[in-house]
Amino acid sequence: MLSILYQILIGSLLVPFTILVQVAFIQVAIKRLQSLEKKEVKLKTLTITGILSASTLWMLAALSTAIWMWALFFLKLNAFETLEESLYFSMVAFTTLGFGDLILPDQWRILSGVAAANGLILFGLTTAFLFAVLVRILEAKNSA
Repeated sequence: MLSILYQILIGSLLVPFTILVQVAFIQVAIKRLQSLEKKEVKLKTLTITGILSASTLWMLAALSTAIWMWALFFLKLNAFETLEESLYFSMVAFTTLGFGDLILPDQWRILSGVAAANGLILFGLTTAFLFAVLVRILEAKNSA
Protein backbone atom coordinates (compact mmCIF):
# COMPACT_ATOMS: atom_id res chain seq x y z
CA MET A 1 0.00 0.00 0.00
CA LEU A 2 2.82 2.41 0.84
CA SER A 3 4.35 1.75 -2.57
CA ILE A 4 1.12 2.73 -4.32
CA LEU A 5 0.83 5.96 -2.35
CA TYR A 6 4.51 6.70 -2.94
CA GLN A 7 4.09 6.26 -6.70
CA ILE A 8 1.02 8.47 -6.77
CA LEU A 9 2.80 11.09 -4.69
CA ILE A 10 5.94 11.27 -6.81
CA GLY A 11 3.97 11.09 -10.03
CA SER A 12 1.72 13.86 -8.77
CA LEU A 13 4.77 16.02 -8.12
CA LEU A 14 5.92 15.67 -11.73
CA VAL A 15 2.52 16.52 -13.22
CA PRO A 16 2.49 20.16 -11.99
CA PHE A 17 6.01 20.69 -13.36
CA THR A 18 4.94 19.53 -16.82
CA ILE A 19 1.86 21.75 -16.61
CA LEU A 20 4.04 24.74 -15.66
CA VAL A 21 6.30 24.04 -18.64
CA GLN A 22 3.28 23.82 -20.94
CA VAL A 23 1.87 27.08 -19.57
CA ALA A 24 5.27 28.76 -20.02
CA PHE A 25 5.30 27.70 -23.69
CA ILE A 26 1.77 29.07 -24.06
CA GLN A 27 2.77 32.37 -22.46
CA VAL A 28 5.68 32.76 -24.87
CA ALA A 29 3.36 32.03 -27.79
CA ILE A 30 0.76 34.53 -26.55
CA LYS A 31 3.39 37.27 -26.21
CA ARG A 32 4.61 36.56 -29.75
CA LEU A 33 1.07 36.58 -31.13
CA GLN A 34 0.32 39.84 -29.32
CA SER A 35 3.41 41.43 -30.83
CA LEU A 36 2.14 40.42 -34.28
CA GLU A 37 -1.22 42.02 -33.49
CA LYS A 38 0.50 45.24 -32.42
CA LYS A 39 2.34 45.30 -35.73
CA GLU A 40 -1.05 44.88 -37.40
CA VAL A 41 0.14 42.05 -39.60
CA LYS A 42 -2.22 41.70 -42.54
CA LEU A 43 -3.77 38.27 -42.38
CA LYS A 44 -3.17 36.77 -45.78
CA THR A 45 -3.61 33.03 -46.33
CA LEU A 46 0.16 32.54 -46.09
CA THR A 47 0.29 34.46 -42.82
CA ILE A 48 -2.63 32.48 -41.36
CA THR A 49 -0.97 29.22 -42.37
CA GLY A 50 2.34 30.37 -40.93
CA ILE A 51 0.86 31.48 -37.61
CA LEU A 52 -1.15 28.30 -37.16
CA SER A 53 1.77 26.09 -38.25
CA ALA A 54 4.24 27.87 -35.97
CA SER A 55 1.80 27.67 -33.06
CA THR A 56 1.25 23.96 -33.63
CA LEU A 57 4.98 23.21 -33.87
CA TRP A 58 5.64 25.30 -30.77
CA MET A 59 3.06 23.32 -28.81
CA LEU A 60 4.53 20.07 -30.14
CA ALA A 61 7.84 21.22 -28.66
CA ALA A 62 6.06 21.83 -25.34
CA LEU A 63 4.55 18.33 -25.37
CA SER A 64 7.91 16.85 -26.34
CA THR A 65 9.52 18.62 -23.39
CA ALA A 66 7.01 17.02 -21.02
CA ILE A 67 7.62 13.60 -22.58
CA TRP A 68 11.38 14.09 -22.09
CA MET A 69 10.77 15.08 -18.47
CA TRP A 70 8.94 11.80 -17.86
CA ALA A 71 11.62 9.84 -19.73
CA LEU A 72 14.40 11.31 -17.60
CA PHE A 73 12.30 10.69 -14.50
CA PHE A 74 11.89 7.00 -15.43
CA LEU A 75 15.61 6.76 -16.14
CA LYS A 76 16.41 8.31 -12.74
CA LEU A 77 14.15 5.72 -11.06
CA ASN A 78 16.07 2.97 -12.91
CA ALA A 79 12.74 1.84 -14.33
CA PHE A 80 14.45 1.26 -17.69
CA GLU A 81 18.01 0.50 -18.68
CA THR A 82 18.34 2.94 -21.56
CA LEU A 83 17.24 6.45 -22.45
CA GLU A 84 15.62 5.08 -25.61
CA GLU A 85 13.42 2.72 -23.57
CA SER A 86 12.48 5.49 -21.16
CA LEU A 87 11.67 7.88 -23.98
CA TYR A 88 9.70 5.27 -25.91
CA PHE A 89 7.66 4.30 -22.87
CA SER A 90 7.02 7.94 -21.96
CA MET A 91 5.77 8.66 -25.45
CA VAL A 92 3.54 5.61 -25.56
CA ALA A 93 2.12 6.29 -22.09
CA PHE A 94 1.77 10.04 -22.63
CA THR A 95 -0.18 9.60 -25.85
CA THR A 96 -2.24 6.82 -24.19
CA LEU A 97 -1.28 4.58 -27.10
CA GLY A 98 -0.11 1.86 -24.69
CA PHE A 99 1.39 -0.76 -26.99
CA GLY A 100 2.34 -2.93 -24.01
CA ASP A 101 5.58 -4.14 -25.59
CA LEU A 102 7.53 -2.23 -22.92
CA ILE A 103 6.14 -1.89 -19.42
CA LEU A 104 7.27 -0.42 -16.14
CA PRO A 105 8.58 -2.79 -13.47
CA ASP A 106 5.90 -3.81 -10.96
CA GLN A 107 7.14 -1.41 -8.28
CA TRP A 108 6.55 1.57 -10.65
CA ARG A 109 3.60 0.52 -12.81
CA ILE A 110 1.10 2.92 -11.19
CA LEU A 111 3.18 5.72 -12.71
CA SER A 112 2.12 4.65 -16.20
CA GLY A 113 -1.43 5.75 -15.40
CA VAL A 114 -0.21 9.04 -13.96
CA ALA A 115 1.86 9.66 -17.11
CA ALA A 116 -1.16 8.86 -19.29
CA ALA A 117 -3.38 11.21 -17.28
CA ASN A 118 -0.71 13.90 -17.57
CA GLY A 119 -0.66 13.41 -21.33
CA LEU A 120 -4.43 13.78 -21.54
CA ILE A 121 -4.30 17.01 -19.54
CA LEU A 122 -1.52 18.51 -21.66
CA PHE A 123 -3.01 17.44 -24.98
CA GLY A 124 -6.28 19.03 -23.86
CA LEU A 125 -4.49 22.23 -22.90
CA THR A 126 -2.67 22.25 -26.24
CA THR A 127 -5.91 21.70 -28.15
CA ALA A 128 -7.62 24.53 -26.26
CA PHE A 129 -4.74 26.89 -27.01
CA LEU A 130 -4.62 26.03 -30.70
CA PHE A 131 -8.39 26.42 -30.97
CA ALA A 132 -8.13 29.85 -29.33
CA VAL A 133 -5.39 30.83 -31.80
CA LEU A 134 -7.53 29.73 -34.73
CA VAL A 135 -10.58 31.62 -33.42
CA ARG A 136 -8.46 34.74 -32.91
CA ILE A 137 -7.04 34.48 -36.42
CA LEU A 138 -10.50 34.05 -37.97
CA GLU A 139 -11.92 36.96 -35.95
CA ALA A 140 -9.03 39.20 -37.02
CA LYS A 141 -9.44 38.18 -40.64
CA ASN A 142 -13.19 38.82 -40.59
CA SER A 143 -12.75 42.26 -39.01
CA ALA A 144 -10.11 43.28 -41.56
